[in-house]
Amino acid sequence: MKLTELAKRLNSKNAAGLGLPPLVLITDAARLPDPLGAAARLPAGSAVLLRDYDLAERQALALKLSALCRQRRLKLLIAGDAALAIRIGASGFHLPERRISEVRRWRHRRHWLITVAAHSREALSHAAMAGANAAFLSPVFATRSHPGYRPLGPERFNLLATMASLPVYALGGIVVENADRLLRGRAVGIAAIHAFKDRV
Repeated sequence: MKLTELAKRLNSKNAAGLGLPPLVLITDAARLPDPLGAAARLPAGSAVLLRDYDLAERQALALKLSALCRQRRLKLLIAGDAALAIRIGASGFHLPERRISEVRRWRHRRHWLITVAAHSREALSHAAMAGANAAFLSPVFATRSHPGYRPLGPERFNLLATMASLPVYALGGIVVENADRLLRGRAVGIAAIHAFKDRV
Protein backbone atom coordinates (compact mmCIF):
# COMPACT_ATOMS: atom_id res chain seq x y z
CA MET A 1 0.00 0.00 0.00
CA LYS A 2 1.36 3.44 -0.92
CA LEU A 3 1.84 6.22 1.60
CA THR A 4 -0.93 8.20 -0.11
CA GLU A 5 -3.43 5.40 0.40
CA LEU A 6 -2.44 4.93 4.05
CA ALA A 7 -2.78 8.66 4.72
CA LYS A 8 -6.21 8.76 3.07
CA ARG A 9 -7.41 5.84 5.19
CA LEU A 10 -6.32 7.61 8.37
CA ASN A 11 -7.90 10.85 7.24
CA SER A 12 -11.24 9.36 6.29
CA LYS A 13 -11.40 7.44 9.57
CA ASN A 14 -10.24 10.18 11.95
CA ALA A 15 -10.80 13.54 10.23
CA ALA A 16 -14.07 13.22 8.34
CA GLY A 17 -15.59 16.65 7.71
CA LEU A 18 -12.63 18.59 9.12
CA GLY A 19 -11.15 19.55 5.76
CA LEU A 20 -7.64 18.55 6.80
CA PRO A 21 -5.21 17.30 4.14
CA PRO A 22 -4.30 13.63 4.57
CA LEU A 23 -0.72 14.05 3.37
CA VAL A 24 1.74 16.87 4.17
CA LEU A 25 5.11 17.34 2.53
CA ILE A 26 7.57 19.27 4.71
CA THR A 27 10.40 21.03 2.93
CA ASP A 28 13.99 20.44 3.99
CA ALA A 29 16.76 21.79 1.77
CA ALA A 30 19.28 19.24 3.05
CA ARG A 31 17.12 16.13 2.82
CA LEU A 32 14.73 17.06 0.01
CA PRO A 33 16.68 19.22 -2.47
CA ASP A 34 13.84 19.34 -5.03
CA PRO A 35 10.70 20.39 -3.12
CA LEU A 36 8.97 21.60 -6.29
CA GLY A 37 9.42 18.24 -7.98
CA ALA A 38 8.19 16.42 -4.88
CA ALA A 39 5.19 18.74 -4.54
CA ALA A 40 4.29 18.20 -8.19
CA ARG A 41 3.88 14.47 -7.46
CA LEU A 42 1.43 14.99 -4.59
CA PRO A 43 -2.23 14.13 -5.14
CA ALA A 44 -4.75 16.97 -5.07
CA GLY A 45 -5.92 17.76 -1.56
CA SER A 46 -2.48 17.29 0.00
CA ALA A 47 -0.45 20.08 1.60
CA VAL A 48 3.05 21.49 1.48
CA LEU A 49 4.65 23.03 4.57
CA LEU A 50 7.48 25.42 3.78
CA ARG A 51 9.75 25.08 6.79
CA ASP A 52 13.42 25.84 5.86
CA TYR A 53 13.47 28.86 8.17
CA ASP A 54 17.01 29.97 7.25
CA LEU A 55 16.90 29.42 3.49
CA ALA A 56 18.32 32.47 1.67
CA GLU A 57 15.88 32.08 -1.24
CA ARG A 58 12.89 31.38 1.02
CA GLN A 59 10.59 34.03 -0.45
CA ALA A 60 11.38 32.98 -4.02
CA LEU A 61 10.68 29.34 -3.14
CA ALA A 62 7.45 30.38 -1.42
CA LEU A 63 6.27 32.13 -4.57
CA LYS A 64 7.10 29.13 -6.75
CA LEU A 65 5.39 26.75 -4.35
CA SER A 66 2.36 29.03 -4.16
CA ALA A 67 1.90 28.95 -7.94
CA LEU A 68 2.41 25.17 -8.05
CA CYS A 69 0.01 24.56 -5.17
CA ARG A 70 -2.74 26.61 -6.83
CA GLN A 71 -2.23 24.70 -10.06
CA ARG A 72 -2.20 21.30 -8.34
CA ARG A 73 -4.98 22.10 -5.81
CA LEU A 74 -2.68 21.73 -2.82
CA LYS A 75 -2.66 23.71 0.42
CA LEU A 76 0.48 25.72 1.18
CA LEU A 77 1.46 26.42 4.78
CA ILE A 78 4.26 28.81 5.71
CA ALA A 79 6.22 28.15 8.89
CA GLY A 80 7.02 30.95 11.28
CA ASP A 81 6.56 33.99 9.01
CA ALA A 82 3.00 35.33 9.03
CA ALA A 83 3.95 38.31 6.86
CA LEU A 84 5.21 35.99 4.12
CA ALA A 85 2.10 33.81 4.42
CA ILE A 86 -0.09 36.88 3.98
CA ARG A 87 1.95 38.21 1.04
CA ILE A 88 1.67 35.04 -1.01
CA GLY A 89 -1.89 34.17 0.01
CA ALA A 90 -0.96 30.93 1.75
CA SER A 91 -3.62 28.50 2.96
CA GLY A 92 -2.10 28.25 6.40
CA PHE A 93 0.49 29.10 8.99
CA HIS A 94 2.71 26.80 11.06
CA LEU A 95 4.50 27.46 14.34
CA PRO A 96 7.29 25.58 16.13
CA GLU A 97 6.52 24.23 19.59
CA ARG A 98 8.21 27.12 21.41
CA ARG A 99 5.82 29.57 19.68
CA ILE A 100 2.52 27.74 20.22
CA SER A 101 1.13 30.62 22.29
CA GLU A 102 1.17 32.81 19.16
CA VAL A 103 -1.68 30.75 17.69
CA ARG A 104 -4.15 32.91 19.63
CA ARG A 105 -2.95 35.99 17.78
CA TRP A 106 -3.83 34.58 14.37
CA ARG A 107 -6.70 32.14 14.82
CA HIS A 108 -9.45 34.78 14.49
CA ARG A 109 -7.69 37.12 12.07
CA ARG A 110 -7.42 34.82 9.06
CA HIS A 111 -9.17 31.80 7.60
CA TRP A 112 -5.96 29.86 7.89
CA LEU A 113 -5.21 26.26 8.66
CA ILE A 114 -2.96 26.79 11.69
CA THR A 115 -0.68 23.94 12.68
CA VAL A 116 2.03 23.55 15.31
CA ALA A 117 4.91 21.24 16.10
CA ALA A 118 4.61 19.13 19.25
CA HIS A 119 6.83 16.59 20.96
CA SER A 120 4.89 15.76 24.12
CA ARG A 121 1.46 15.44 25.73
CA GLU A 122 1.95 18.85 27.35
CA ALA A 123 2.64 20.50 24.01
CA LEU A 124 -0.47 18.91 22.50
CA SER A 125 -2.55 20.24 25.39
CA HIS A 126 -1.04 23.71 24.98
CA ALA A 127 -1.77 23.62 21.24
CA ALA A 128 -5.39 22.65 21.80
CA MET A 129 -5.92 25.42 24.35
CA ALA A 130 -4.32 27.95 22.01
CA GLY A 131 -6.77 27.00 19.25
CA ALA A 132 -4.50 25.30 16.72
CA ASN A 133 -6.28 23.33 14.00
CA ALA A 134 -3.80 20.45 14.18
CA ALA A 135 -0.43 19.40 15.56
CA PHE A 136 2.48 17.52 14.02
CA LEU A 137 3.57 15.09 16.74
CA SER A 138 7.12 13.82 16.33
CA PRO A 139 9.30 11.93 16.01
CA VAL A 140 7.25 8.77 15.66
CA PHE A 141 10.21 6.74 14.40
CA ALA A 142 13.95 7.43 14.45
CA THR A 143 14.85 10.19 12.03
CA ARG A 144 17.97 12.04 10.95
CA SER A 145 16.22 15.40 11.26
CA HIS A 146 15.88 14.92 15.06
CA PRO A 147 19.01 12.92 15.98
CA GLY A 148 18.83 13.91 19.64
CA TYR A 149 15.20 12.90 20.17
CA ARG A 150 14.13 9.49 21.37
CA PRO A 151 11.36 8.33 19.02
CA LEU A 152 7.89 7.94 20.48
CA GLY A 153 7.25 4.66 18.71
CA PRO A 154 3.87 3.85 17.16
CA GLU A 155 2.24 2.68 20.40
CA ARG A 156 3.13 5.84 22.34
CA PHE A 157 2.26 8.02 19.37
CA ASN A 158 -1.16 6.38 18.98
CA LEU A 159 -1.85 6.80 22.70
CA LEU A 160 -0.94 10.50 22.67
CA ALA A 161 -2.97 11.12 19.52
CA THR A 162 -5.99 9.42 21.08
CA MET A 163 -5.70 11.50 24.24
CA ALA A 164 -5.19 14.80 22.40
CA SER A 165 -7.96 17.40 22.16
CA LEU A 166 -7.02 18.40 18.61
CA PRO A 167 -6.22 16.53 15.38
CA VAL A 168 -2.73 15.05 15.28
CA TYR A 169 -0.47 14.25 12.32
CA ALA A 170 2.25 11.62 12.49
CA LEU A 171 5.72 12.93 11.65
CA GLY A 172 9.23 11.55 11.86
CA GLY A 173 10.89 8.64 10.09
CA ILE A 174 7.67 7.58 8.37
CA VAL A 175 8.01 5.51 5.20
CA VAL A 176 5.74 3.04 3.44
CA GLU A 177 7.30 0.13 5.33
CA ASN A 178 6.30 1.40 8.79
CA ALA A 179 3.30 3.67 8.16
CA ASP A 180 0.78 0.85 8.45
CA ARG A 181 1.66 0.59 12.16
CA LEU A 182 -0.28 3.85 12.60
CA LEU A 183 -3.55 2.60 11.14
CA ARG A 184 -4.94 1.45 14.49
CA GLY A 185 -4.48 4.92 16.01
CA ARG A 186 -6.12 8.32 15.77
CA ALA A 187 -3.72 10.15 13.44
CA VAL A 188 -5.53 12.34 10.91
CA GLY A 189 -2.76 12.03 8.36
CA ILE A 190 0.93 11.67 7.65
CA ALA A 191 3.60 14.35 7.34
CA ALA A 192 7.04 13.52 6.00
CA ILE A 193 10.20 14.77 4.31
CA HIS A 194 12.40 11.92 3.14
CA ALA A 195 9.48 9.74 2.04
CA PHE A 196 8.69 12.22 -0.74
CA LYS A 197 11.95 11.67 -2.60
CA ASP A 198 10.11 9.02 -4.60
CA ARG A 199 6.54 8.60 -5.71
CA VAL A 200 4.07 8.33 -2.82
